Amino acid sequence: MLLLTDGTVMVQQYQTGNWWRLTPDNTGSYANGTWSHMGAMPAGYAPEYFGSAVLPDGRVITMGGEYNGAGGPPSDKGAIYNPITDTWSTVSPPTGWTGIGDAQTVVLANGKFMLAQALQKIGTNIYCGGSRAALLNPTTLTWQATGTGKASSDGCPYDEQGWTLLPDGQVLTVDTWRTTPATKAEVYTPSTGAWTSAGNTPSVLGDTHGEMGPAVLRPNGTVFATGASGSNAVYQTTTNAWSAGPSFPVIGGLQYDIADGPSAVLPNGDVLSGAGPGYANQPEHFFDFNGTSLLQVTDPPGAASLSTYYTYMLVLPTGQVLCRLGGALELYTGSGSPLSTWRPKITTVPTTLAHGATYTVSGRQLNGLTQGAYYGDNYQSASNYPLVRITNTSTHHVFYARTAGMTSMSVQPGASSSAQFTLPASIETGASTLSVVANGIASPSKSVTIT
Repeated sequence: MLLLTDGTVMVQQYQTGNWWRLTPDNTGSYANGTWSHMGAMPAGYAPEYFGSAVLPDGRVITMGGEYNGAGGPPSDKGAIYNPITDTWSTVSPPTGWTGIGDAQTVVLANGKFMLAQALQKIGTNIYCGGSRAALLNPTTLTWQATGTGKASSDGCPYDEQGWTLLPDGQVLTVDTWRTTPATKAEVYTPSTGAWTSAGNTPSVLGDTHGEMGPAVLRPNGTVFATGASGSNAVYQTTTNAWSAGPSFPVIGGLQYDIADGPSAVLPNGDVLSGAGPGYANQPEHFFDFNGTSLLQVTDPPGAASLSTYYTYMLVLPTGQVLCRLGGALELYTGSGSPLSTWRPKITTVPTTLAHGATYTVSGRQLNGLTQGAYYGDNYQSASNYPLVRITNTSTHHVFYARTAGMTSMSVQPGASSSAQFTLPASIETGASTLSVVANGIASPSKSVTIT
């Protein structure tokens, strides 16, 4: 599931190249939204567990796949989706790469898309962990090598890890079985293209399979790093220091953890996570981390027959979390509200707007203070980009103007940026309010007139 910049959600049909669009109704409700078929991916590309991102120009890129189709071999294919034309185009892998697999990806604060090689082919149908990373030129769809100095004890530095964009623009990863010690963490610095130490977690977070839970940046600047061991840790981005976090509980005599699984940041700053009793085991339960404690919340239907790696999360503009649970979709609504200091701030936007025209909105924190939803390798659904939501004052109908041309993807507090937005032809005229929404948190609204 990925959130497009016009407020719609695109969802892949499992083990196929088919995608479906969820459009909210005119009240902004996704529960009452409608589904429509989207353009299919290039023939022969149907990835499962792959890298993905929404780019600053509004296009969507997917790269690799642990499988291609129903149980096919790891994929080194890629594709990019144009939401204006509803079409996909092929993207070649970086030169010399013999595989991509279940890749990690991140859109850096400067807008560049970074990709890891999670699997590489070393013989006929024989794959091992990948060893390279690259940056995409979105205009030419070509790649530049990056990521020097990445730690590894066996030549596979990117296997089974996740990437977390930090407020200072660096990228954090918590290493698993690929380093000594197994508590090692690292940060990638875009200006140097190199990885350096970020210290050590208080306990081992990975499991014997090399799996890891997501490391989630919260709006207060701390990272909640969840483990496949049951242990968790907290990273203070202001001091670069680690401390122990609350562990997942023992339920029914079984230690709960996240060995490949989802987390999402709620508007109130809490972290919603799905956890299970060991890798690929059932049942799955859900927990809320409030900064101090892990509290179990009500499970959605079907959780008893699920393991965590079949569950994905996406933060919607409403502040709800869309959860894919096997073959079902559920909406989770948390409690509380964001701090006022977490809201995007509009500094300039035109007050008179016309159908189909394109304008610029400028402000601070337009991307929010977190990436929204996390998983790690296998799946990425970051939503740290501005959506423009317009509500008609008379009818209260909700419309989204497609955004593009983001000048920054930074999650730094107070970061200044701008984006272009284009009004839909269907928008109602008259007095309205406009707000920027990032990760389900809306800015204070501005009064506008639609002509």
